[in-house]
Amino acid sequence: MNPDEKFAPLRKGLLEFAILKVISGPAVYAADILARLQGTDFATQEGTLYPLLSRLRRDELVDYEWQESQAGPPRKYYRLTEMGRAHLDDLQAYWRGLNQTLDNLGTFGGA
Repeated sequence: MNPDEKFAPLRKGLLEFAILKVISGPAVYAADILARLQGTDFATQEGTLYPLLSRLRRDELVDYEWQESQAGPPRKYYRLTEMGRAHLDDLQAYWRGLNQTLDNLGTFGGA
């Protein structure tokens, strides 16, 4: 089994985290999110991104505002809400703890 297949469930589980990280900066358009993820292990498609953004909005972690575009119709620009920032902070702290735990497991007992 190649690594892409082997780690697909892990990447899928971390996709929300990655998207929240991208949105944590200035407000971004969905195409910007896809472009930032392109070329990474979290590269995805619109068919995956839009349902996830909708769920994050329902969970009040992200919000959007419509902005006029010179390239066509108005676009939704996404940003984190205060709850979204707190959730991202929690995810980052949890991730650091997981990394530390895994590092410690590898050195336990000095063997």
